[in-house]
Amino acid sequence: MTDVQSALPLPAARNEPVLDYAPGSPEREELEARLKSMKDERPLLPHVIGGRDVTTEETRRYTAPHDHSLHLADVAVATPEHIRRAIDAAKAARAEWASASFADRAAVFLRAADLLSTTWRSTLNAATMLGQSKSIFQSEIDAACELADFWRFNCNFAARLYEDQPLSVPGSWNRVDYRPLEGFVLAVSPFNFTSIGGNLPSAPALMGNVVVWKPSDKQVLSAHYTMRLLQQAGLPDGVINLVYGDPGTTVDTVLADEDFAGLHFTGSTAVFKQLWREIAEALPHLRSYPRIVGETGGKNFVVAHPSADPAALVVALARGAFEYQGQKCSAASRAYIPRSLWSEVEDELCEVASSMPMGDVSDLSTFLGAVIDENAFNRLSDAIEGARGRGERILVGGGTERERGWFVQPTVILTEDPRSDTMQRELFGPILTVYVYDDADWDQALELAATTGPYALTGSVFARDRAAVRRATDALRDAAGNFYVNDKPTGAVVGQQPFGGARGSGTNDKAGSMWNLIRWVSPRAIKENFTPPHDWRYPHMG
Repeated sequence: MTDVQSALPLPAARNEPVLDYAPGSPEREELEARLKSMKDERPLLPHVIGGRDVTTEETRRYTAPHDHSLHLADVAVATPEHIRRAIDAAKAARAEWASASFADRAAVFLRAADLLSTTWRSTLNAATMLGQSKSIFQSEIDAACELADFWRFNCNFAARLYEDQPLSVPGSWNRVDYRPLEGFVLAVSPFNFTSIGGNLPSAPALMGNVVVWKPSDKQVLSAHYTMRLLQQAGLPDGVINLVYGDPGTTVDTVLADEDFAGLHFTGSTAVFKQLWREIAEALPHLRSYPRIVGETGGKNFVVAHPSADPAALVVALARGAFEYQGQKCSAASRAYIPRSLWSEVEDELCEVASSMPMGDVSDLSTFLGAVIDENAFNRLSDAIEGARGRGERILVGGGTERERGWFVQPTVILTEDPRSDTMQRELFGPILTVYVYDDADWDQALELAATTGPYALTGSVFARDRAAVRRATDALRDAAGNFYVNDKPTGAVVGQQPFGGARGSGTNDKAGSMWNLIRWVSPRAIKENFTPPHDWRYPHMG
């Protein structure tokens, strides 16, 4: 089909308001009731293949990161046969879904957004809090608001794309048919954002593609409820097929199919590079060149100029580094602070970090939960001990506790080596490393921020001197795909700050934007000639 129907007016996209869950508020009461009931449910989470629940003999126990004793669910584990069935179901659904009008496709996701912001809000929040150990605020801005924003804004971005049509001259009509990719898309989503889990399969699906969705095995509870929500919103069977299990098994089975047409990925840089290699090796038997879209690692910086506001800087460092236990690809993890500000910043930052409540996130007074699993716990513990072994100062935090859950205290490390291990290596946890520079070395600090490590995802500059802001903006142009002035380097909002970075941080296709949606279509130019010639000769021939 051509996309003239995209001219139909859509509901105006708006950012979903963030609820505050204050004591006594109706949203708090509803959430606390859902947390209580979800703790007792322990469902078996099935694959969803062709719209049908598929269980397996092999299952995996799924527990809360902050409470090893809290058994949340049992999870079906996919075999290669389940993956093949998911691929076949997707391909069987492709023709009808690809030929559906844009209005029909958009209606599914617009309805999903409205369901999420009303009757499903407490369920998605509770699943994210318990399964991924997020505080209520971190869950609300993710599982409720950002996911609803993805669905609403993507529909509006798609409509704008469809409306972009070529020039027609007298005697002919030119148009572009924005076809879905020829085949199916594999969506591989991470543990840390429920909204990314919902967006990675749904953005290609909105554009008419069919999808096999493999979420992180540490995000399965919220993935399960996201899929149930999409089904209630009217998503046709087979358009998105949800499978759990070993990622290697999934990828091997997917790449063996000639109709693999695209990868939508968020995860580690190392895994993304490996997938890229495997896709290249599979090219000889694939029908097309697959689209590869990935958002990967980050080692994000905060650079303060001597003119920076110390109080604002402290809040940005604390929130940017320690919200959701630092498990955001955008988290602040290295900071460059001028010596003239450091004494004031150090005391305040340490006081804030040491006062942050950490524990069970179902207690809504909690600021931090646990890190996601034992591997993360061990990696972060080793990084802290490595810093101690190098003689670097642990200014605050540094403690860990594994008996109840995987807890790592908010930690600030002071280093004299601007290229030390914790200034370069992505840790994905609540660890901030600070390098103090002499005020006269502002340009050197910018150079360090721009060139340390392989990543280029997010970064921020703090300065009240406008010339310093301009200098930093220019010097750090290639160092961050999302750049913030006098703000923390986290918290991108759909429709306001399209998100993504380059270098080792991904393909910078900007989730939550028209640029991302363009990757999931294969345009066909159509020319219709109303007055075709009847004589093969040209006028110059006389």
